[in-house]
Amino acid sequence: MATGETKILFTGPTGAGKTTAIRALSQVGSFADSQFGEGGEAPPPPFDYGEYWESGTPVRMYGAPEQKRFDFMWKVLADEAMGLVVLLDHHRPDPAADALRYVQSFDGLARRGACVVGVGRFDGARAPGLRAISSRLETAGYRVPVLEIDVRRKADMQLLMQTLVSMGRREVPAIGMTPAVTPLLSN
Repeated sequence: MATGETKILFTGPTGAGKTTAIRALSQVGSFADSQFGEGGEAPPPPFDYGEYWESGTPVRMYGAPEQKRFDFMWKVLADEAMGLVVLLDHHRPDPAADALRYVQSFDGLARRGACVVGVGRFDGARAPGLRAISSRLETAGYRVPVLEIDVRRKADMQLLMQTLVSMGRREVPAIGMTPAVTPLLSN
């Protein structure tokens, strides 16, 4: 990574919204858009990529592929990354286990950089709640913010990035717009 750049890694199960989240934040489109077109014209790329600039500093966003055949890329993508965004789909069978799996898979990055978990398709009436997901991570030794988000909403994704920044472990430029959403830890 070139000096003066910031690299953020997005991970989570297939369908959690990595591509959509990166598209919501990127100021230059995304790798999937520019290389492979829309509408299923070609297989999806092995990882997502997008970027934005904050105070003249490029922030590069990479989406880690879920497929087992790309596991080798996880370490490559995590190298020099300054932050980790774990995206979850609350409608999956066990989102708390998913959270733990992905944070543990990127243990080095989660412990040396900033880390935040965003839970999409959240249904407050369905278990586990956000507090239960957070508690599961904390029991394993990870103090990670867990937020309800909609990956399609730029404001929600900005909130995740601002949360990443506010953790204070590393200097990660945030997108300079105040989000219209507040984190919920209701369950």
